[in-house]
Amino acid sequence: MICKKKTIKYLVIICLIFTQSCGIYSFSGASIPKDAKTISVKYILNKAALVEPNLSNTLTENLTNKCLTETSLNLVEGDADIIFRGKITDYKVQPISIQNNETAAQNRLIITVEIDYINKLDENKNFKKKFSDFSDFNSSENFSNIEIDLNEIIINNLVDDIFNYSFSSW
Repeated sequence: MICKKKTIKYLVIICLIFTQSCGIYSFSGASIPKDAKTISVKYILNKAALVEPNLSNTLTENLTNKCLTETSLNLVEGDADIIFRGKITDYKVQPISIQNNETAAQNRLIITVEIDYINKLDENKNFKKKFSDFSDFNSSENFSNIEIDLNEIIINNLVDDIFNYSFSSW
């Protein structure tokens, strides 16, 4: 019985130490500034030369959902403690794995997005950065049949990269 009380006491002390640091940590490993209460994710514009019509919506929604599900921040339309805004700067398919007959065995879909992260509580954390990800596919596949699936994979990776870069202070 005494051993259980000591164990519980030590666990409480350890929890208090971890929660008294410079920010609030979520179970996702995100480090949110302790005074931050609100977040705004502005519509991510599509400025790429090749435009996929649903890409802006999907990217904006996925980033918003990630921030809402993995932080305790409240979403607001206007001014917020933390603001994401950005634009899709590139959406392209390029051949890779060229064969002997000079045709591509595989192609690569690449999406690049430029994100502005504004932290009104700590301007030293602000950044403007390009994030890029890709997915390869066989050149024998019809791109229009797999485009939505490829976009989903790439967008999920981009959102993870943006979120981790913004909120990880490791």
